[in-house]
Amino acid sequence: MNVIPDGPEAGNNDYLISKRQAWFAFAMTFGLMLFDYIDRQVIVSLFPHIKSEWNLSDKQLGSLVSIISIVVAVGTLPLSLLADRVSRVKSIVVMAGIWSVASISCMFTANFGQLFVARAVVGAGEAGYGSAGAALIATLYPKRLRSAVLGAFLAAGSLGSVLGVVLGGVIAAHWGWKAAFGVVGVPGLVLAVLYLFVRDYKTAALTPKQGQVAQSLGGTLKHIFGTMARARTLLWVCVGGALQLITLSAVWAWLPSYLNRFHSMTPEAAGKQTAVVILAGAFGCVFWGFVVDRLALRKPRNKLPLLSVLCVLTSVIFMVAFGGTYTGDAQFTLIVLGGFFLTCTPGVGAGIVIDVVHPGVRSTGAAVLTLFQNLFGLAVGPFLAGVLSDQWGLRQALAVTSLFSTLAAVVYVIAMCSYDADVAQISDVKLDVAPPLTGNLSASTAV
Repeated sequence: MNVIPDGPEAGNNDYLISKRQAWFAFAMTFGLMLFDYIDRQVIVSLFPHIKSEWNLSDKQLGSLVSIISIVVAVGTLPLSLLADRVSRVKSIVVMAGIWSVASISCMFTANFGQLFVARAVVGAGEAGYGSAGAALIATLYPKRLRSAVLGAFLAAGSLGSVLGVVLGGVIAAHWGWKAAFGVVGVPGLVLAVLYLFVRDYKTAALTPKQGQVAQSLGGTLKHIFGTMARARTLLWVCVGGALQLITLSAVWAWLPSYLNRFHSMTPEAAGKQTAVVILAGAFGCVFWGFVVDRLALRKPRNKLPLLSVLCVLTSVIFMVAFGGTYTGDAQFTLIVLGGFFLTCTPGVGAGIVIDVVHPGVRSTGAAVLTLFQNLFGLAVGPFLAGVLSDQWGLRQALAVTSLFSTLAAVVYVIAMCSYDADVAQISDVKLDVAPPLTGNLSASTAV
């Protein structure tokens, strides 16, 4: 029996499972997140090719990115709720298979409508993965490492975006833009099978006695969401994270096109330059997760004002980069610096959500964060920047969208007020490790 309290006193305890098993779980979850974002972002370096071949507007191009985030937002709560109450590992395996097959299908599309639908199915497969994966690895590791581990996990999104942008440009230059979808879709299928060997944790009861939980579906849902509603910090962190991601998604989606139009780069070269910015974000996600954890070790609620400062810096840097007079290398240096700050919120924000939400609904709590980040952040940025670009030009559009980071800073300050009370509500909950899924599969096969 490996039971670990999850309150403030848990900070010095060991891993829920062995270190080797925990790191294997992290590596597999990281790998799937990597290909999740490769499949998402491969399309942005293909924009010039698609625009030329199908004569699309910037609004239509932006929608091919935003539709994934919209579908993820719609599906994340029910799928994460299922993962919480049944199995995070099984859910992740199924979802990874769906999004990988859907990504491969994009190479067979013949028009905008077909590609739009295929991209929507990619989003359907990814809907519950991020929240279930975050809940799993955050629970397997000690609380003192939570923001750092989640930051590293979510940095896979930045690295995946880097590879997606670079691979898209390179593959399109050699074999045509449709081939890029097929190349990046296959590895996800392989990782989905290997994920069956990852250890899960047992679902924690939402009340001291199982019999107190309502038996009807409606009663159970009411109880679950009532449990989360008591954590006011959750809502504010969700809003703040979404606002910061409006800036992030706009820059990541449109920077290749910006470099192509304003700096006369080829799509392949623009993709490689954009990869540098996104790679800076990957380092930033891990770096800021570690730094914020260290600075807020004695007073965890200080994570929130620290995030506020980082968001203000993000906004200022991009306003100067796109709204000022800088050009050439000086402008690009500012954009890279801004990319380093762009990803300051995902790892720390996810860690805060795990801190304040009952362990029995961690995947669902993370799904609420995912819903806000995708529907009101990742979906808004590319589409809004595309609309503003059609009206004012792409440079002005990117400058305006950076103002949303300032709004995020305000929200994080508000969230600080309820953090301590929310953590205190779940300080006495204990967790236990679940039996290996592969053992159950072997037993079933033998029977």
